[in-house]
Parts: sequence; structure tokens; C-alpha cells
Amino acid sequence: MPTRRSLLAAPLALPALIPMRHAAAETRWDPTRPVTMLVGFAPGGGTDIIARLLSPAIQAALGAAVAVENRPGASGTIAALAGSRAAPDGYTVYMSTVSASAVVPPQMNPPPFDIHRDQTAIGLAATVPLVAVVPVSAPERDLQGLIARAKEKPGALNYSSSGVATQQHLAAELLSMAAGIQMTHVPFRGTGQAVNEILAGRIDLAIDTFPTYLPHIRAGRVRALATTMPERIDWLPDLPTVAESGFPGFDANVWYMLMGPPNLPEPVLSRWSAALNTALQDPVLRPRIREAGFIPGGGSPADAAALLSRDAERYGTLIRQAGIRIE
Repeated sequence: MPTRRSLLAAPLALPALIPMRHAAAETRWDPTRPVTMLVGFAPGGGTDIIARLLSPAIQAALGAAVAVENRPGASGTIAALAGSRAAPDGYTVYMSTVSASAVVPPQMNPPPFDIHRDQTAIGLAATVPLVAVVPVSAPERDLQGLIARAKEKPGALNYSSSGVATQQHLAAELLSMAAGIQMTHVPFRGTGQAVNEILAGRIDLAIDTFPTYLPHIRAGRVRALATTMPERIDWLPDLPTVAESGFPGFDANVWYMLMGPPNLPEPVLSRWSAALNTALQDPVLRPRIREAGFIPGGGSPADAAALLSRDAERYGTLIRQAGIRIE
């Protein structure tokens, strides 16, 4: 039977439960206004495509409007820098790439930001192979034919990229080093510009993201010579890989990662991570992502951060070996 003392004490314990319930409610972040997703390249490139594919599903998962904003330039680092300087409140994120978040910044003098300290990896959005394409007017029917022409005229052939030390640039340098050839690099502010130039026949070669060129390959507007991952891809099973074309072990791809500013509070990071993974598992969207030429990503922020660190080291070594300079 409760004593008078215990009955008197009981009401005093109730207020202590109220802050606990309030704290539990604060562990979930819900945006109360539109959010912005920055893209560091012009419309039409792989980064823009995956951002716009995912944004409606992320919007549904977050319960807030998602505006995709293109800020092209400096190999994607203009948007990455803006994202790294944004307030850590969840209202600004950026769809980045291996080049813009892991490769280019450490090579700049001075680096615009520290890739580990000044950004937060939210999650892997997608991975894509690269594909080597030439204009339909080019005489080559395979990669070996292109290499033979490059050897006959050192430096005469040119190739495009969306910026210095982007994956397009690095993949072409990897091929040049493996084949012992010299080609001239022509960087653009975004893949969209490079596509127009190769369609017009003014660029000899592009080793670019597969989704960017998939519609043009299917329409016969460019000729595909090889893909860059170790195995052939499902979309074009008859197209050989660079490795099969005489360069065993050749492997290059591009990943797209959703990033945020540093010091994102755990509830904000968790909410964005969950929204991204929910979008990537959407039964309607996922086949559309694959149809566009992307391999859907997913996973935790820790998984994404580990991938960023591995590729920063891997490609940093390549840049030093190739003598690539980023002004």
C-alpha cells in the first residue's frame, strides 16, 4: 500500500518525463522550407542527369521541395566549395563527383577546401562506366584503330573533358600512358558543351560518362569504341572493354555522391541519408536510373566517406605520375 510520502512524491516525477519526450522528438529533422541541391556542371552531363532523376523521389521522402541549381565551373569545385561553405542546417546539399570532391581540390594551389574536414559524405548516389566515343565521321571502328592513328600523328588528336583532372581527363591520361600515345586535352565547363563539339566532329575522342552518351549511341550520332570498367556492361553487351582491347587491368568509372557541408547534425545527416536510400530503392525510379545508364548506389554515410578517401589517394597518385597541373 503506498505511503503518504510516496503519493506526494509521485507528481514530482511526472515533469521529468516531459523533457525526455521533447528530446526524443528532436532526434528527427524535418525540413520546413525548400532545400537546394547544387550541381557543379552544366545541364546535360551525368551529374545533372542523376540529380534530376533523384530529386523528385528525395522530395517525396523529405516532404519538402528540392530545387536543383547548376553552378558549373572549375571541374565542379565551384558548387562543391559553395556547398562546403553552406550553413549546416540541411537546406543546402550538392550532388558531387569523384573529381569535384575527392580528386581536384587537393591538387589545387591552394586547395579551396579540405576534402575530409570541410564536407560531409551523405551517400553514394550512383556509379557509371565511362565510354570511349568518336564522331560518326571518324575512320576508326575500334579502339586499336584510334590508337594507331594517334601514334602516327603524336599530339594531333584531341579529346574532351568537363575540366582538368575530372574523370574524363584522367581516363584519357590513363589510356595515353598505357598505349604510349600523346593527345591534346580540350577541357570544357561541362559535358554538355563537349557533347556538342564531338557531335559536330570538332573533337576526335571523348571518354565520358556512359549515361551522357547513351542516347547519342542509340541514335547513331556517335560511335562507341570501348567501355572502361573491367567487364562489359549490360546496356551494350557487344561493346568490348578497354581491357579487352589490349590493356589488361584498365579500370575507370565515375561515382556521384550526395554531399553536405561540414558539421551536419546527426538528425539532419540521418534524414538525408534515409531520403537518398529511399529514393534509390523506389520500385519505379530504380529501373529508370538503370535505363539511363547508371548503376544505383546506396549505403551509409560511413561507406561513402571511405570511398571518397580511397579514390582521393588512388587518383592523387595518378595525377602526380602524369604530371597534371591544376592552376
